[in-house]
Amino acid sequence: MPDVVVRKIATVIEEVFHEGGPRANTPQKRGAVVAVIANPYAGEYVEDIQPFMEDLKPLGLEMAQKLIDALGGDASVIEGYGKGSIIGTAGELEHGALWHAPGGYAMRELLGDAKAIVPSTKKVGAAGVRLDVPITHINASYVRGHFDAMEVGMNDAPRANELAFVLVMSTGARVHDRAGGLAAKDIKGEDGLR
Repeated sequence: MPDVVVRKIATVIEEVFHEGGPRANTPQKRGAVVAVIANPYAGEYVEDIQPFMEDLKPLGLEMAQKLIDALGGDASVIEGYGKGSIIGTAGELEHGALWHAPGGYAMRELLGDAKAIVPSTKKVGAAGVRLDVPITHINASYVRGHFDAMEVGMNDAPRANELAFVLVMSTGARVHDRAGGLAAKDIKGEDGLR
């Protein structure tokens, strides 16, 4: 199996006090961690790429812990999550799909076996491309106030032969959530949806 060769990791935290309305006493926090790694499949078609997912699991756990720590170190305050991949131009979309299990399961494990599917996005792009990573509630995907996104990217990544893997977490609903729908306090916790 190929080695996971990390070029760099970046973490960014946003504190959102308002979006034009009243200032929140406690800001909503959104954070992202991005790992830029060598794409072992860049420039060629390889039929069996699934074994690399196993190799990525330690990176997923490291990134998820790094993000929890950056958001204050208390996993119990994390309410939203998402993941994404940016594939350098010598790669293919399927290479980014290898992040689904290692990234998603790492967050779910460290957040106390969160129930909801981790929303995801991916695309092929040149260095500097930006990615909007969707966010939903960690235990119920239908909690409308937690429908959010965080834009991520790096000025020099991914290079053509690299992958940029992303994890995103948030500490609550959008700062001025008032669009109705299922509220976090009303989650039943039966199926990861409601």
